[in-house]
Amino acid sequence: MKILHLVFHPDLKESRVNRIWKEQLEESGKITTSRDIYLEYPDFQIDIEKEQQFLLEHDRIIIQFPMYWWSVTPLLKKWFDDVLQYQFAYGNKGDKLKGKDMQIITSVGGQAKNYNGFHMFASVPELLKPMQLTANLAKMNYAQPLYMFNADACSDEEVKKFGENWVELIDDPRRGDGLKYTNEKLHSELIDVYQQLGLD
Repeated sequence: MKILHLVFHPDLKESRVNRIWKEQLEESGKITTSRDIYLEYPDFQIDIEKEQQFLLEHDRIIIQFPMYWWSVTPLLKKWFDDVLQYQFAYGNKGDKLKGKDMQIITSVGGQAKNYNGFHMFASVPELLKPMQLTANLAKMNYAQPLYMFNADACSDEEVKKFGENWVELIDDPRRGDGLKYTNEKLHSELIDVYQQLGLD
């Protein structure tokens, strides 16, 4: 599996969380290509053909970014608008990304209690719904998103622990089928609970 890792952070050198994760993923040896998109396009003038070629050459597309005002960063939105063109990503002949995996990794500054989906709040999966719908339109496989709360205040050790966990599963082929993967994981966890209770 060839994995493309795209990081959309406005200032990755000054980042703590996203920089650490990028380094961990690169050092794992599991990533085929890792790119800092803000560094490549500081003027927001995206080379569309170049970006499309990268997408064509890889099987799993990891999109990493810090959540800004309950949304993606500006360049990531523009990247979607410019690169996922009609008859490339969608349309009657737009099946170039069909069957590829989209994996989201995002850091969330707020605490988990503020993303519970109740009343005035929304859950992270709800906020990422436009990306899931984009993957659906392009006939891509939308993997279960990976995210960490309290990114502004957590310790470096916590950041690294999340990164280590994600490195372990980032190339798992089963993640291409998000629903099946989640069901299998829940089933496995239930078996562990039953065994601990002596009910197996």
